[in-house]
Amino acid sequence: MGVEEEFLLVGRDGLLAHEGQEVIAEAGDGPAELVGEFARCQVEAAGPVCTTGGELLTELRAARRRLGAAASRRGLRLLAAGAPVLAERQAPPLNPAPRYTRIAEHFGGLANLAASSCGCHVHVAVPDPETATRVINHLRPWLPFLLALSANSPYCEGTDTGYASWRHQRWSNWPSAGPPPHLASAAHYDACVTELLHTGAALDPGMLYWDIRRSAHHPTVEVRICDIPQTAEETALIAVLVRALVRAALDDIAADRPPLAREHTTLRADLWHAAREGFAGRCADPLAAGAARPARDVAERALERLRPYLADTGDLALAEEVLGALGGPGGGAARQRAAFAARGRLTDVVDHLATATLDGLVLSAAPQPPPAHARPAGG
Repeated sequence: MGVEEEFLLVGRDGLLAHEGQEVIAEAGDGPAELVGEFARCQVEAAGPVCTTGGELLTELRAARRRLGAAASRRGLRLLAAGAPVLAERQAPPLNPAPRYTRIAEHFGGLANLAASSCGCHVHVAVPDPETATRVINHLRPWLPFLLALSANSPYCEGTDTGYASWRHQRWSNWPSAGPPPHLASAAHYDACVTELLHTGAALDPGMLYWDIRRSAHHPTVEVRICDIPQTAEETALIAVLVRALVRAALDDIAADRPPLAREHTTLRADLWHAAREGFAGRCADPLAAGAARPARDVAERALERLRPYLADTGDLALAEEVLGALGGPGGGAARQRAAFAARGRLTDVVDHLATATLDGLVLSAAPQPPPAHARPAGG
């Protein structure tokens, strides 16, 4: 498995800083590949392939520290936030690379709306495109839970949006975004991509912004639904859960068990609900025919369902530990709102995010090794 994390850069005043490429150059070489993103205020860390949650967590922490140190040397801070917290004086400038310029020209104001949204993408290896397509069908009903678990963008440009994940709402405006349909085959998947390209809803295969897709460059399924979590520990939790879901799907496929049913229109409504309430609210439970349950309960039920797979890869202790650490402070959106509630200052939210991005969650034990046999608010 592998993970890509997108971050915002801000100055000491909390406003976006447009020095992504300079920070990347300052960071130098390391295991994670550092690249620019759609807006110049963003940086992305694409980590190496990992086989255990503990290994992944080590790499995630190292990449965040590397980027944080490079940003600090330039008088900037690194934020793991799904959307900019403070009101900006102007739209953030976009990456001048030719591909991004072409996208901006073709999609107009939509490009500015979606720019500076930061997500987290999890890749899990699968044997071939046909299997990957079937795995996507099995993972579709789990998308609302993964979104609720990761929701970390309640504030956007000086406003409490009333959502836990405003990033999801902004990103869903792309015509090629959203949950994939139930796919009949790899050929059906390819036909959907071809249609999006023919209509101009996507300019290249990389603009297939489905919440789960086959990677265009790696033999993986890529889950793209999540906000960037505040902490490396939460990202590691999501990654090991996604890998366990993929392994469970592979077993179901081998046993010819059908995926859990969820109509496309209903799934879109489930995702809206998860974005609205986040981990502090309710979300659709795939193990209860999509019935809305407290997201924490869905997490516990998911853990039980995936326990054998997490135990087999040595990731069960990590998953239990991180979920336990979220029991008090709650998910990312709740922690942002708590930071604001203390004094009513959005700059406190920025300070909170900058600290959480690098310091992470406090875990009571180190992850175990694998067994022997991846609304307006005050400023």
